[in-house]
Amino acid sequence: MTGGAAHVTVLLEEAVEALAIKPAGIYVAATCGRGGHSRRILAALGEKGRLLAVDRDPQAIAAGAAINDPRFSLVHRAFGELAAAARAGGVAAADGVLFDVGVSSPQIDEAERGFSFRHDAPLDMRMDTTQGETAAEWLARADESEIREVIRNYGEERFAVQIAKKVVAARSERPVVTTGEFAALVRAAVRTREPGQDAATRSFQALRIHINQELRQLEVALPQAVDLLQPGGRLVVISFHSLEDRIVKTFLRAAANADDLPKNLPLRADQLPKARLRLVGRAVKPSAAEIAANPRARSAVMRVAEKL
Repeated sequence: MTGGAAHVTVLLEEAVEALAIKPAGIYVAATCGRGGHSRRILAALGEKGRLLAVDRDPQAIAAGAAINDPRFSLVHRAFGELAAAARAGGVAAADGVLFDVGVSSPQIDEAERGFSFRHDAPLDMRMDTTQGETAAEWLARADESEIREVIRNYGEERFAVQIAKKVVAARSERPVVTTGEFAALVRAAVRTREPGQDAATRSFQALRIHINQELRQLEVALPQAVDLLQPGGRLVVISFHSLEDRIVKTFLRAAANADDLPKNLPLRADQLPKARLRLVGRAVKPSAAEIAANPRARSAVMRVAEKL
């Protein structure tokens, strides 16, 4: 296993404070990761409190298993299956649900995971390495238009057409199976890039999001989280790029503004849909001190809502 920088939990205190922990409450860490938020939640809970942690990464599950606490339980599932994970963990209703979405530092830093162009390794990119196709397998079978749309839509890459053509031309000679090979193809196709950013950055992000269906997972997880919450329970979501944050912001606003109906619709007051959430505060971003200590925190955004 390739060593990397230790994982630093982003917005640790802010996220746990936003949950408004009740000593005897039941909480769900929908992404266990390396257990930073989980350990802090457990420290805030009383002896009758309970925490269920969920993750689809087997390495995260292994790390979470080191938390030896009778109030803590762990389920190996994607957070898009939150309702099923809660049932598996014996949780019928929760006082708070926390999402810390996106890729983690260990996933990036461990070369064999294939998430980073900084290491030449098998092009895997699966968060759950026990199932699903790898990025290399997908690149081998996807047609040019699929590759183009994934890189354009999930990487917001303006050279998506050129990159897709390069990949298809290259694989006609031999499969694209390593991170180094894919990065080299992207760099050859991208003519200009922002100062300080590797030309492969956007395409690696796009491929990772697609292979793990990250945006779809988030879209289906959020309503499950609201269903799981008790009235007064808190939903806290930390996201790391604009595509994720847009999904979170749109969902929370819609759930907090259920009366957004066409004008002059003939409905009585008791027929109007009720808002399910109340937005709590404004979006929270890491402090300058946190970003200085952990530059990977710079793009994080936390949004909070409370179930009505």
